[in-house]
Amino acid sequence: MLEGNLMPDFVFEASWEVCNKVGGIYTVLSTRAKVLREAMNDNLVFIGPDVWKEKESPYFEEDNMLFPKWVAKAKREGVNVRTGRWKIPGRPVVVLIDFQPYFAVKNDVYGAMWTEYQVNSLHAYGDYDEASMFSYGAGRVVESFYSYYLRRGGKKVVFQAHEWMSGIGALYVRTHVPAIATIFTTHATSIGRSIAGNNKPLYDYLYAYNGNQMAQELNMEAKHSIERQTAHNVDCFTTVSDITARECGQLLDCKCDAVLLNGFENDFVPSVHSFSSHRKRARQSLLSVANALTGCQFAEDTLIVSTSGRYEYKNKGIDVFLDAMSRLKAKNSLTSDVLAFVLVPAWVQGARADLLERLKSGQQFDSPLDRPVITHNLYGMDGDTILGAMRWYGIRNERQDKVKVIFVPCYLDGKDGVFNASYYDLLIGNDLCVYPSYYEPWGYTPLESVAFKIPCVTTDLSGFGLWANKEKGDVSHLEDGVEVIHRTDYNYHDVADAVVATVERYASFDKAQRDSSRKAADELSQKALWEHFIEYYYEAYDIALRNSKYRKNNNSFN
Repeated sequence: MLEGNLMPDFVFEASWEVCNKVGGIYTVLSTRAKVLREAMNDNLVFIGPDVWKEKESPYFEEDNMLFPKWVAKAKREGVNVRTGRWKIPGRPVVVLIDFQPYFAVKNDVYGAMWTEYQVNSLHAYGDYDEASMFSYGAGRVVESFYSYYLRRGGKKVVFQAHEWMSGIGALYVRTHVPAIATIFTTHATSIGRSIAGNNKPLYDYLYAYNGNQMAQELNMEAKHSIERQTAHNVDCFTTVSDITARECGQLLDCKCDAVLLNGFENDFVPSVHSFSSHRKRARQSLLSVANALTGCQFAEDTLIVSTSGRYEYKNKGIDVFLDAMSRLKAKNSLTSDVLAFVLVPAWVQGARADLLERLKSGQQFDSPLDRPVITHNLYGMDGDTILGAMRWYGIRNERQDKVKVIFVPCYLDGKDGVFNASYYDLLIGNDLCVYPSYYEPWGYTPLESVAFKIPCVTTDLSGFGLWANKEKGDVSHLEDGVEVIHRTDYNYHDVADAVVATVERYASFDKAQRDSSRKAADELSQKALWEHFIEYYYEAYDIALRNSKYRKNNNSFN
């Protein structure tokens, strides 16, 4: 923390992904919690949705001894919560809110948001109502807790809301508990993601886009409105990378006060003593499944490559990855086999029975299964975009193919039925990871890759790629642990060719070159530990508290 910075006495953080593992924000919060709790102790409280109810949550451990008198009081006020600990390193305090009762007052909430902040919820659809009622509930939790424990004594309190799903909570706190300093963090603008996902040029044309106009055109008015108005009405508006900060300035008409780079904790990476055994076990599992699917024998030195992330076909660069593997397959330059995995959760029905039967036998196979390109059955298999692209590119995993591609369409949580291993347990078996993203505000997948000493490929349209270049002081390459490919709205084919060239180059590395690249990847990852990046949060706290103090001194609470 910089000398002279104001530091809060108490911090609330609200997110739909608290104790609810659905996306990258879960990784941000859960890996950062340990470092922040060491600074704040139990004066750090996370607020999340109680989506588990009667089911036991794998992430939450209830503790009825935490704030029992307040919990009873809150219930009398119509705020139903459970208190406990998040089962992650640091074990921070968590309050889970039952937001279902607030649907009865939904229109009143939306009306107040329009009257006070011009948040337009008129065209809401999909997950907007659910997220907004949680967000309103989070605001009620903060109001009640503050009144019971924190109002007296002049404590400095911060409420940080993540993504549009928590925006109403931030605005509610601004109105009802104006003494609390508010921070809003968008991890990607809803309208920017929508522009990119609808195949419109985002970057070269960014200067000419009007966020409100595009929200109307793309039927994103409600989400864009809460995001925009929250950004304009908090004490500190933040995002996660410089590239997204530029996007916010244009599409939300609001300049970011701080950029909160996403770090990580490396306590999930195996130690030096066990790293090799974990890597060997992962490679055996990947090669075994590949053999059972394709009937092909894979040597131990097979180059294993993967891509992963959310099922955003263009935004995550899945389209480029499949195209590049097809182009690589057509070349004669490879001296070793390449086994490529697409680790992207889809509408999965279950593990393939024929594949499981083969795996249980423990044998080696010399004939392929039907559809030797996918490990699980999907609902709507014929309409799946990734499988359709594989058919288009002629990816059939035939015996003579030097490049074989396997789609793993499930969450790797250790219970998928085929690998029964976590994502990290398999990631460590890779030689190279490829993330040629088009829209990627930060990019945890490449950061996780280098943390496991796996060189990776990304683009300069990702926040992580820009950071890697900044750390290098120039364009980063494989020798630096990360190959950062220049990407624009219009150079798709150049990017695909660059991925091909990078895989070819890495395949040609000798052991010393690969070891050097892996070491560079590891060294880069050490610079992204939360012990370094937490300073950006302290900066945001300082900005929020100073702006809150200014509001208080000027009696400008609304």
